[in-house]
Parts: sequence; C-alpha cells; structure tokens
Amino acid sequence: MQAISTEKAPAAIGPYSQAICQGDLLFVSGQLPIDPATGEFNSDDAVEQARQCLANLAAIAEAAGTDLTKTLKTTVLLTDLASFAAVNAVYGEAFSDPYPARACYQVAALPKGAKVEIEAVIAIAAGA
Repeated sequence: MQAISTEKAPAAIGPYSQAICQGDLLFVSGQLPIDPATGEFNSDDAVEQARQCLANLAAIAEAAGTDLTKTLKTTVLLTDLASFAAVNAVYGEAFSDPYPARACYQVAALPKGAKVEIEAVIAIAAGA
C-alpha cells in the first residue's frame, strides 16, 4: 500500500491520504472544489465546483502515473440534486465511453460548505 500525494491538488483536511495505491488500483479520496493554488473554493457555483473536483482528481491520477481515462468508479456527492443535470454535463466532459460506474447522492452537507465532492477508483495498470 502506498500513499499518493501531489501539490497540484488540495492537501487532505483530516487524517487521510489524497489517494492510496494498492496493487493496480488507485483509491482517490473525495475531492472538494478547492483550488490548490489558493486553498479556497474556485467558485460558489456547483458546475464550476464540479470542474475543480475533477481537475483535482486528474492531478492525483497523474501523480500516480495514470489518468482519468482509466477511471473505473466514481461517487458524486451533491448538496442539491437540482444541480444534477448541470453537474452531469460537466462530468460527461471529463469522461468518455465506456463511462465509469457511478453513484450520485444528495447529502445534507459537505466539508467547508462545498456543493460538490467527487471520489474515484482508477486503474493504474497499462491497458486497463
């Protein structure tokens, strides 16, 4: 088991790793819409927050030697399912067919007042 960390994504805000590599899999912790350059949310808009979450996932994947094209599963957390369609459109820009398996939930609240959080399981092995 190996922890993966990069300054191109926000640091963990608690006792957890940005990601853990186990075998040929990368388990990426839920990413908030924090711009790693500023340490702040990139926007108050759910769509822009989703874009930043996905950019953070991509940066962590890159640090582990993989990329979002090898994403197997994601979980998307939203504080308001009314933003589902708009966030889904941004999500669709980040992934292509065959799309990763996904779960999406509305939650009462997210850390730091975020509107979106996204976690992922990504393959590391070549050809996966």
